[in-house]
Amino acid sequence: MQVILLERVEKLGTIGDEVEVKNGFARNYLIPQGKALLANDANRARFEAEKAEIEARNEKARAEAASNGESLDGTTFVLIRQAGENGYLFGSVAARDVAEAATEAGTKVERRQVLLNTPIKTIGLHEVEIRLHPEVTITVTMNVARSEDEAERQAAGENVIEAAMAEQRADEAAVASEMAEAAAEAAAERGPADED
Repeated sequence: MQVILLERVEKLGTIGDEVEVKNGFARNYLIPQGKALLANDANRARFEAEKAEIEARNEKARAEAASNGESLDGTTFVLIRQAGENGYLFGSVAARDVAEAATEAGTKVERRQVLLNTPIKTIGLHEVEIRLHPEVTITVTMNVARSEDEAERQAAGENVIEAAMAEQRADEAAVASEMAEAAAEAAAERGPADED
């Protein structure tokens, strides 16, 4: 199906482009969302008559998204979640959680604007893209941690999982050393008694 784009659509084209798309994509998404018009003579004439207005409206929306994005771009949000010792979350951080964190910070972000292909399932620092407008994409960092202290350590560059594992290995080595010493002492105490 031929459609005329009313705004930039990624991987399709920009305002005014006439493109061929699948019927379902046009009927179920592009036309109802106001992103395209069916390409026929009446709509071509309508587009040409409203072209300046459409481009001005798009430029205004892009400028507004860019100004909103400036304050949000590069921001780090801390999300406290429950996780196991290995760093895997008991749940996950989805696009909805990212949108809520950004909205709480003062910039209205909808879940559909968050470009998160798979949910975040581990603690750590994760970069997430947010598309505020078809021509404006920003990046935020999600600091997913088990506590505020852990979030601060991660922000400082520490790998808390590696640090916890190293600490656990050190504790296990200390326990093993103590057990070996205790066994040696027990053997030393029994040694002379066994000779009698």
